Amino acid sequence: MTAYHDTEWGVPLHDDRKLYEFLVLDAAQAGLSWQTVLLKRENYRRAFDNFDAAKVARYGDRDVVRLLADTGIIRNRLKVQSAIINARCFLAVQAEFGSFDRYIWQFTGGQTRANRFHQLSDLPSHTAESDAMSEDLRGRGFKFVGTTICYAFMQAAGMVNDHLVSCFRHRAVSNGQ
Repeated sequence: MTAYHDTEWGVPLHDDRKLYEFLVLDAAQAGLSWQTVLLKRENYRRAFDNFDAAKVARYGDRDVVRLLADTGIIRNRLKVQSAIINARCFLAVQAEFGSFDRYIWQFTGGQTRANRFHQLSDLPSHTAESDAMSEDLRGRGFKFVGTTICYAFMQAAGMVNDHLVSCFRHRAVSNGQ
């Protein structure tokens, strides 16, 4: 958790494969702790072809059975199926916008929204931007993209800087590091 926080969480992300990875992992987290998902991350990479959305989009019933038998991931049928459905929707967004990155960053105007929170209780569970993102994603057929999941995605992908101002990462992330 510390390494993830210190090197990855909140750093602006513009790589479509990683964005798809965060989409899958944030959906998998629904109702669970982030630590639970993070500990299974390597298993997810293996099980989902290193988050190659084009490969995952071609998954069929056999793959769903295989994934539901994989003890290294969260074996929830709806979450597994959402990863496949979302891969197909992800590819459609890429085709329409040229990249998922171009599409998803429009919800923050193409740049990180720098927050200045002083304590964890100040962090919101959703914002107007995550509400808009959730509504648009759902309208495009994505699953497990409620506003709270979208806000967690925005935090992880560095669309918002929610490191507390007292955290050494707040300034570094604000400076694009």
